[in-house]
Amino acid sequence: MTRHRNLGLVAAGATLLAAAPLSAIFERWTWLIESAIAVGVVAGAAALTRALRAPLWGQVLGMLAGLTLALTWLFPAGSEILAVLPTPATFAHFSELLGGSVQDMRSYGVEVPDTPPLLFITVLGVGAVAVVVDLLTVGLRRPALAGLPMLAIYSVPVAVYVDNVPPVPFVVGAVGYLWLLGADNVDRVRRFGRRFSGDGRDIDVWEASPLAAAGRRLAVLGVAVAVLLPLVPVPGMNGSLLDSLSSGNGSGNGTGRPGQGGAPGKINLFAALSGQLNQSEVADLIKVTTNEASPFYLRFGVADELKSSGFEVTNPSGRPVTRDLPDPTVPERRGVEQRQYQATVEISRDLDIPLLPVYSEPVRTEDLNSSWLYDDDRQIVFSNRENSRGKRYSFEYVRSTYSPAALRTARKLPADHPLVRLQQTKTPPVPQVTELVDRLVQGKVTEYDKVRAIYDYFSSDNGFSYQLRTEGGTSGEDIVDFLTNKVGFCQQYAAAMGWLVRAAGIPARVAFGFTSGSNRNGNTYTLTNRNLHAWTEVYFDGIGWVPFDATPAYGVPGSTRSAWAPDTDAPDPLPDQPGAPNTGTDPEESPGAVGSEREDRETDAGLSLGAETPTEQAPVWPWWAAGSLLLLLVLALPALRRVSLRRRRGGRTPVAVATTDPEVGVGVGLAAGQRMVVVGADADRARADAHAAWDELLDTLVDYRVPVDRTETPRATADRLIGGVLSGHADSADAMRLLGRAEERARYARNPLTGDPLVPALRAVRATLAAAADRRTRLLAAVLPPSVLQRWRLAVADTSGRMVAMTGQARHRLLRWSPRRLLADRAAR
Repeated sequence: MTRHRNLGLVAAGATLLAAAPLSAIFERWTWLIESAIAVGVVAGAAALTRALRAPLWGQVLGMLAGLTLALTWLFPAGSEILAVLPTPATFAHFSELLGGSVQDMRSYGVEVPDTPPLLFITVLGVGAVAVVVDLLTVGLRRPALAGLPMLAIYSVPVAVYVDNVPPVPFVVGAVGYLWLLGADNVDRVRRFGRRFSGDGRDIDVWEASPLAAAGRRLAVLGVAVAVLLPLVPVPGMNGSLLDSLSSGNGSGNGTGRPGQGGAPGKINLFAALSGQLNQSEVADLIKVTTNEASPFYLRFGVADELKSSGFEVTNPSGRPVTRDLPDPTVPERRGVEQRQYQATVEISRDLDIPLLPVYSEPVRTEDLNSSWLYDDDRQIVFSNRENSRGKRYSFEYVRSTYSPAALRTARKLPADHPLVRLQQTKTPPVPQVTELVDRLVQGKVTEYDKVRAIYDYFSSDNGFSYQLRTEGGTSGEDIVDFLTNKVGFCQQYAAAMGWLVRAAGIPARVAFGFTSGSNRNGNTYTLTNRNLHAWTEVYFDGIGWVPFDATPAYGVPGSTRSAWAPDTDAPDPLPDQPGAPNTGTDPEESPGAVGSEREDRETDAGLSLGAETPTEQAPVWPWWAAGSLLLLLVLALPALRRVSLRRRRGGRTPVAVATTDPEVGVGVGLAAGQRMVVVGADADRARADAHAAWDELLDTLVDYRVPVDRTETPRATADRLIGGVLSGHADSADAMRLLGRAEERARYARNPLTGDPLVPALRAVRATLAAAADRRTRLLAAVLPPSVLQRWRLAVADTSGRMVAMTGQARHRLLRWSPRRLLADRAAR
């Protein structure tokens, strides 16, 4: 039994190790904690059913029941009994989670957030694999086949995104599989017997024989080859077998392609942009037809997570574009103009990314299926299943323009704003950047003036210039090197301005897309790889994301400037000329003139599902308390059963208290007020009491690990204990003689022994046995009495045997009416 228990634990651990590749899918580690709980419950159920000697089918049912209880506790529907016992509503809730998981798979790109449907299907899958691995490893003793369900887990992240599954989780899973095979090999050696060397020396099971050592070396070598071979460069190919877009150092070198399939969160848009801009050949990528006279940039990606290495792309989430898209219009305000236009995009076969270029703020799409999703925060269209190659689609969009005066009315975001809570204003600690930003925004009152001060800083008057190749530095910070060298191209300018704006406490991000280009035929624009571009978007309260392009206009074909972000290198027009920027502030549009109606409209209402007040989540602690209480109750069942048996055997009212039998000659004293049970004058009652006392004695011996021989007579058992564990304890020896004498008379004599107190004798013997046992044995005897577990195990075995016998009898009866048997009898005649 210990062998199977250990091997079952190894199977559970190997399953969790095989699930390591799932870390490439999820943003956090919640899935691992919940999967570990489910696998632990499955392993515990398997160990319990084997301890009760259940058949193989009983073990499988036990593990499935344990998995169901774990899922019920982890994903409650609110109607469970004691938080773990499922109800019909629980299974209906499970069905809803399964349906929701399909939608979430289509709505999120890797890395996915911790949504209940995705966590449920993950825990369900890992738990089911744990059941199969335990069945194959322990039940059927075929651990090599257990690699198939373990491989199924690894195939999930590979199927979701092939090019970016890291090798480390594969190594972890392979180590788990090798651990399982090694543990099974050691278990088989132990079951076979002892190993010997050629010189007669004993060999430990973990000591490698030459053949075993060779096998282990081959296993390690195989894993190393499987991990390293795809990373080796192949002659005649660009990069290795797993070559993908990786971060560049600002040199402008890249693959020359914006991405190769996969989820949009895994594409390095900076490296893709660098490679495309450095291509010597010009390739047509997009044709866009729009009824807007002067369209702005066509965008397809956003990088909104700022780390010390720069801006990075995070995983988008959204709704299918076939549904109604959010209305991007803002309340009517002076200086903000919004007009709706229509555009049609045709993508060539040279652009292969899981993103679709669209103008900002689309409101409706055509010719796209539900596999394409729209993230209304990032304003991008993406897919986890398809790519943009050869796509043709149309959409309607809203073009927003702003006056500087309108942007000056935007107030500083409150601390509880979602963008602030999502750390869209957080920057890595770089003292040089902080000092520069403090100097630039000094004396600036409005948020727009702070942004304009940073925007105007990236001008030729301050020494900035445009080049496709940047220069290195010695500061150790890329942002400091760029601000020192002041040479770069669009991605450096966009990222640097976004960093500085965030350092000023204003949300900013980097957008990627295409400029309008110069190749125009009527209202159709042909965009090439030279039109790929990156710019900065800044968020203003009550207005939204506003674009700022700090890259020098002369270096960007098709660059577009606006009234709120003019060309910093162009000569300023005279104040009386049209187009001169308005540097004054309209009193009616000052921040102080903003009414209470706008404040009410922009107040964050929290996570509300159609209600006017935020939805309050039910407290979780009652479920944890109920689950803990139920777990303690389950663990206490053996001890409660033992106490119940002890009270039932010793709880009868005594018939007499006098010791009248001269054959015993032993009296056991009682404490004052202590109830005692004696062998009464009634013969049937006396025999029952003697048998109950003897059964209690045998269970006590089992609890304290004292050998019990069922073939011994009561007198022989008493003599063996007196000469052994009770040696030197006169009172306990006398009590043992009394118990043996009572059982012997109850079994073989016409008249049983009457009038002697048996319960005090049992207590005396039990006290001596407990004193002779170690602490661990006493603890197990109190918490998990082996006598109760043994009775339950035997009961399950008897029930299983009866069911097998009944199945055999039914099969025998059916064979009597088998057509084959009738034909055989007819042929014999």
